[in-house]
Amino acid sequence: MAMHTGKTDTATRVPGTEEPPDPRSGDRHKLTALQGLAALSLDAMASVAYGPESIVLVLAAAGAYGMGFTLPVTVAIAVLLAVLVASYRQVIAAFPDGGGSYAVAKRHLGRRTSLVAAASLILDYVLNVAVSVTAGVAALTSAFPGLYGERVWLCLAVLVLVTAVNLRGVVDSAKAFLIPTAVFVGSILAMITVGLFRDGPVSTASAAGHASALGEGALQHSSGAVGALLLLKAFAAGCSALTGVEAVANAVPSFRAPAARRAQRTEVALGALLGVMLIGLSILIGRFHLQPVEGVTVLAQLADASFGHNIAFYVVQFATMVLLALAANTSFGGLPVLMSLLARDNYLPHLFSLKADRQVHRHGVLALAAVSAALLAFSGGNTNTLVPLFAIGVFVGFTICQVGMVRHWYGERPAGWRNKAALNGFGAVLTGVAAVVVTATKFTEGAWIIVLALPLLVLGFEKIQRTYAQIGERLELGRIPQSPTRSRSLVVVPVSGLSKLTRQALTAARSLGDEVLAVTVTHCASEDRQAAEALRRDWELWNPGVELVEVTSPTRALGRPVSGYVRELAAAHPDAQVTVLIPETEPAHLWQRLLQNQRGSVVAHAVRRDTDAVICRLRFRITGVPDTTATTDTTGATGVTGFSDDGRRPR
Repeated sequence: MAMHTGKTDTATRVPGTEEPPDPRSGDRHKLTALQGLAALSLDAMASVAYGPESIVLVLAAAGAYGMGFTLPVTVAIAVLLAVLVASYRQVIAAFPDGGGSYAVAKRHLGRRTSLVAAASLILDYVLNVAVSVTAGVAALTSAFPGLYGERVWLCLAVLVLVTAVNLRGVVDSAKAFLIPTAVFVGSILAMITVGLFRDGPVSTASAAGHASALGEGALQHSSGAVGALLLLKAFAAGCSALTGVEAVANAVPSFRAPAARRAQRTEVALGALLGVMLIGLSILIGRFHLQPVEGVTVLAQLADASFGHNIAFYVVQFATMVLLALAANTSFGGLPVLMSLLARDNYLPHLFSLKADRQVHRHGVLALAAVSAALLAFSGGNTNTLVPLFAIGVFVGFTICQVGMVRHWYGERPAGWRNKAALNGFGAVLTGVAAVVVTATKFTEGAWIIVLALPLLVLGFEKIQRTYAQIGERLELGRIPQSPTRSRSLVVVPVSGLSKLTRQALTAARSLGDEVLAVTVTHCASEDRQAAEALRRDWELWNPGVELVEVTSPTRALGRPVSGYVRELAAAHPDAQVTVLIPETEPAHLWQRLLQNQRGSVVAHAVRRDTDAVICRLRFRITGVPDTTATTDTTGATGVTGFSDDGRRPR
């Protein structure tokens, strides 16, 4: 089974990518290189909004001296980007069916490692939503500072909106991505160009009123060891800008033929654009001598410095916000499908493989929304709290993929395999170092969550798989079962009074079983005894041809006495099939369910918990005007789950 496991692979599915294309239409429903760049670059392009800021936040601790290393650190990240692009070009050639790190690990590194890759991708998907939403809201609050105090609620509102859209099954096509991607890339490149050629020193209006003294004592020229550690920390934090580089390799089948060649060209174009934007922004940061400002993103400061506080500034902020929102939306297309595929492999509950009417994996969408909401609340809507956690999962997947590719080249040994293996090995070392550094430096700031969550997810996958294996063994799945046989059938019907519901329940029971027994629970209180005697008299007058069994309970319990009787009945008739038929009313309106006494649910829960009997819940629909001649009895009840009750809560 091929599994598309990148962050943006499934979000870019356009009509025709899941089934063979119509021969009459050829490849018109698949991606060109330009469309692929727009559809598969959202996460990578969006990371421009928070990657450079992550570097600045680390280096600013060392004052102006530390900020001078912004460009060298960014160049080092650009070198890693080049290595990753070259490496993923090889992944595209070796795995033209797509799949990314999960497919590579599953083939070359074993089941356990593939589960680690899957777990890292799940964390990547979830954190992508939280990071993208918070970064998008940060762009909005940078343009409108008065909204900064409401950023958590704004994040949750955006999350609700994106979730609602995905629950309706709206799928964005590659053509829809072209406009926001082009506007964002164009505005960033224009900002870099204007900023580079703008005359004279510029200080941003936003920074002028908010910048605080950071001090330069944290790092001195003589502190070589401390400086190296800080630079490593800045490098690891800035590597968050590389998220999404793997997306093209995960969606090779979505391209027009020749798919692999188009995907490779798209990967190179993505790397070139991302590298130019990262280096250009870092040059502007040094030229304008920017410092971190609370409530204002670095990208907003750069736009203010390059364009001034005019319409162009708001275009950059709006384009950033839209692109980040779309980047969050891609996770809602990717994670539910990944969870569905894992569920088919018995690593997640099977409900995640179910689709709603609009072909939506609703349970996966809701699970992603719930976890993302918790992360947003935990972070307080702060992007910089989440970005380091984001980078850990990304680079774990990068490292696993590169190590798997080394094994691939060593096993296949095509022409020039040593150079290819060396490239992947070098990439594995770089991404592995980045993962270790960011984990170590951010461990006490929240990275321990990822360190704990990753193995717990893998253990959870394996536990679920073992459970399904045990269930399959008990059910003898994959074997031809023995021929079915007929056994004696006993049907037990719990009743509390006479009504039309009681008659229909006994009619259904007599059609199901060889013998039908009606059971009523009586209590020791005098008023309960009187009600039981009245029911007995009415039953004898009615004479339905079914024995009424009274089960006495010293307490007001209802479920336990019924389940106890069923257990005794099953023990007395070991060769019989015992079925408990529970009559219930189905109200005409949803709000009327509040009027029900829930006795049926109480009985069903007790019987399911304590016995192996089959439970059948008979629904009697109440529509139109009620028939007053057949709905009440001498006790004022209407069966097990009627609308009237004696005022006591069943147990």
